[in-house]
Amino acid sequence: MRAPADPPRRWRELAVLSAAMVLAMSPWFSTAAVLPQLREAWGLDRVAGSWLTIAVQIGFVVGAVGSSLVNLADRIPPRRLMLYGTVLAAAANAAPAWFDSYGPTLLARLVTGAALAAVYPPALKAMSTWFVRGRGLALGVMVGALTVGSGLPHVVNGVGGAGWRPVLLVTSAATIGGGLVAEFAGSDGPHRFPSAPFEPAAVGRALADPKVLLASAGYFGHMWELYAMWAWFGAFYADVLGEHGWADTTRPAAFAAAAVIGIGALGAAWAGWVSDRYSRELSAAVPMLVSGTVAAVIGYLTALPPLLVLLLGLVWGAAVVADSAQFSTVVTEVADQRYVGTSLTVQLASGFVLTVATIFLVPVVRDAWGWGPAFTLLAPGPLLGALAMRALARRRAAEAPPVAPPAFVSPFF
Repeated sequence: MRAPADPPRRWRELAVLSAAMVLAMSPWFSTAAVLPQLREAWGLDRVAGSWLTIAVQIGFVVGAVGSSLVNLADRIPPRRLMLYGTVLAAAANAAPAWFDSYGPTLLARLVTGAALAAVYPPALKAMSTWFVRGRGLALGVMVGALTVGSGLPHVVNGVGGAGWRPVLLVTSAATIGGGLVAEFAGSDGPHRFPSAPFEPAAVGRALADPKVLLASAGYFGHMWELYAMWAWFGAFYADVLGEHGWADTTRPAAFAAAAVIGIGALGAAWAGWVSDRYSRELSAAVPMLVSGTVAAVIGYLTALPPLLVLLLGLVWGAAVVADSAQFSTVVTEVADQRYVGTSLTVQLASGFVLTVATIFLVPVVRDAWGWGPAFTLLAPGPLLGALAMRALARRRAAEAPPVAPPAFVSPFF
């Protein structure tokens, strides 16, 4: 059966919701962006500092699991849920500016992550109501917007200098702005998903479909690498600059981290374009193979000129998130349509559990053996994820043969 046409207004709605995502997701790395300042102010070591980011990941998982258990993403209109989430995230993100101590800040970061679980999955669902044929590109652009938003605190920190409080306050204001844009400047599309009553068994059904499982396995490999790379590239590049005799590394490392994270928006849009023309699996597997390769080598290349290291980092940043939207796109296509929101949330929550391990391990391994082994431990994730996407491609081809992928990757698929 031919897919229904996407309405002309879809591009305006994509622009509106993408702008909302850039603003709404800015608190995610707000403390990571100012970690050097916080370590100095509070006397934190690398492990203690890593928990400020890990707390957000754990909070997101808690919020996502709680949302899944009550089917929240399928019972509240997605843009309204985004607004609620951004208000709570803004309050929790700004709270450390008044606490000015480590313990309460950890709790605040946990709440920030839980609140953002009411922002990201509903945004993907809301955008999917405007696109069917071009859904891969649309969700790729949405993930690109998330990527830019994640890098925004590094920009604020680089521009603002050493003050960590302004970074938290600016990103809190931004996330409320994102929620308001989503709720009042956007609207739902014609391809709406059926509403669903409260049904705890929906979580089990969301995990039962083999295609959902394979898409999720690919996502897990992707997540093993992504957030650890985002969280620690700034610290890595600061060490590279220090090794080459730079006295002030904070601001250039902040701008470098912002660029490496932000360039992922281009990669995500490119992968979305490829996915709509060839296959979802292809557009996910190729970036994973690229990013995994860079992860395996970049930590050993700190003796290279900083500009060359940064260029390789930009390749890594473009590839590491390029595949992200396609796992969610597959779920919106193959999952029980009544529980798409729940299925997305379960997938995202499970993937974020893995990020806790790698965000914690990278600084531990770095302190023991250096950046080479620290980043190499990220490489197996995308490799295994690419293999999962190969299996998914073969399963979907057996059911309904897709358009043949380009010849240069057909042996893999």
